[in-house]
Amino acid sequence: MSTIIYMVRHGEAPKKGNERTRGLTEKGFLDAQLVTEILIDEEIDAVISSPYKRSILTVKKLAEKIKKEVIVYEDLKERIFSSEDNRISDKKLIPLLEKSFMEPYFALEGGESNADCQKRAIKVLIELLNIFRDKKIVVGTHGAVMTLMMRYFDSKYDLNFLNSTSKPDIYRMEFNEQKLVCVQRIWRVMLGVTSNVVIGKILAAFFVAKNII
Repeated sequence: MSTIIYMVRHGEAPKKGNERTRGLTEKGFLDAQLVTEILIDEEIDAVISSPYKRSILTVKKLAEKIKKEVIVYEDLKERIFSSEDNRISDKKLIPLLEKSFMEPYFALEGGESNADCQKRAIKVLIELLNIFRDKKIVVGTHGAVMTLMMRYFDSKYDLNFLNSTSKPDIYRMEFNEQKLVCVQRIWRVMLGVTSNVVIGKILAAFFVAKNII
């Protein structure tokens, strides 16, 4: 038997606002519906998430559909880049990430290093592998912390990998006990085969909710 972890990077979020409470844009909500459609038949045993709102909202509909609660782990939150609670600008983030992947212990004042972030997130992931051994779970997460968790098992998950990910994104990680066996990106693959009928239903439901039709 294997333990399967579906890493789900959150959907598109507004750029302004508090890191913890920023939610999803309209596109983010639509994509969260697609995440649900992709994973609904995977016989998921538990839905886990970062405490940040954008992550919870990306997996919440799936949890509701399969009648599970979203279990929140504080230490699955995104890497803390600085002491400020608002989103760090791309102008500052890009060089910070470049330096961080070259120097894992580098951190801005009040922020975390890659090493610090990886250490606290991996502690949770190992706990989840033990609790949900031979089961399938979804983990709602963020770009940097997801990359660092994956990098713990395989160093090929680096800055280039992080830059290649999308919002949202889904990676299927298969484990034999605590050994990573394989990783498959399923967001792009499954998105390509998701039927127009399903997408049409999602769009219709969204527009009805917005009183557009």
